[in-house]
Amino acid sequence: MGIIVIIIIILIMMFGKWLGFLLLIPYLRFKNRRMKTIIRPVEASPAEENGKENGNVSATPAMKRVLRKVRRYMDGVVRYLDIQTGLIPSHHIRNFIYRNIFGVKLAERVVIYYGAEIRSHSGLEIGEGSIIGDKAILDARNGIILGRNVNISTGVQIWTEQHAHSDPWFRCMSDESFRVEIGDRVWVGPRVTILHSVRIGEGAVIAAGAVVTKDVEPYSIVAGMPAKKIGMRNSDLRYEFDGTHLPLY
Repeated sequence: MGIIVIIIIILIMMFGKWLGFLLLIPYLRFKNRRMKTIIRPVEASPAEENGKENGNVSATPAMKRVLRKVRRYMDGVVRYLDIQTGLIPSHHIRNFIYRNIFGVKLAERVVIYYGAEIRSHSGLEIGEGSIIGDKAILDARNGIILGRNVNISTGVQIWTEQHAHSDPWFRCMSDESFRVEIGDRVWVGPRVTILHSVRIGEGAVIAAGAVVTKDVEPYSIVAGMPAKKIGMRNSDLRYEFDGTHLPLY
């Protein structure tokens, strides 16, 4: 009996954090539906928030404050479990969780390597045969659409959200126009940063370390900070990735 108890304790210690998924599934489903049906409002300024609390504007009910705090904690748990999911040494398990629990729109034969981080999973769509390199950060808060056979290399960062530097309260004032779209067979080199509102055409190549701030035409090769066209790629591309990957990684 004592051995059984010890085994149960060990299993809870090893896998207890994954039990959080049982609580997260209803929350993620609600959050994904909410993001599809409403436009995220601009956050109120500190002065507006203080005004509400001081009675200058109708006060926010206590229950709403509690729900906001609960939501922040739940969002924190989502971020934590996303990072932990990226560290699971199994492509099949990771893809199952991304697709069926987090709500990422994954086509067949997609490879997401070890240590990737995804923000706002339901806003991410990845086409068939595409590869996401290790330690990539995909910020899909305003949407990321990747085509077929896209190769995202190690350490690539794609951002669709930012603070408004000219806003007195430093708020995020983005919308759907901040979405990033990457066409079929694009090759994004290591450590590339792609900023919001960018469209990268089919077959384009982004050289290592580049910072992409503007649209990239199909089959062009761009490099630098900010990225500029330095050449053209062969437009007769025929390769297709079949989902082959390194086990455990």
